[in-house]
Amino acid sequence: MWYLYLLLCDQKTFYVGITDNPEKRLLEHKNKKSIFTKKFSDIKLVYCEQWPNNHKAALREKQVKGWSRTKKQMLIDGKLGYNVCTDIVEVLEEKG
Repeated sequence: MWYLYLLLCDQKTFYVGITDNPEKRLLEHKNKKSIFTKKFSDIKLVYCEQWPNNHKAALREKQVKGWSRTKKQMLIDGKLGYNVCTDIVEVLEEKG
């Protein structure tokens, strides 16, 4: 499985990415090993979706990256009806 995920960085900026290992990727972000997120001190996983392969996850990533901040917030809030992997978010935030 592949995952689309959104991070909230310093309570103001959304980062959208994909990975096949959410736990490892979140740790990389928090340990300053990502070029974009290394400048932020507070990184929180706020949303995650499962996809069957890299290609579909990448297409979804491109779509979501083109959205406004408001639409991304609606996705996080569950107002757009997409599959929110809340159990994965909770587990990873507890570990992180």
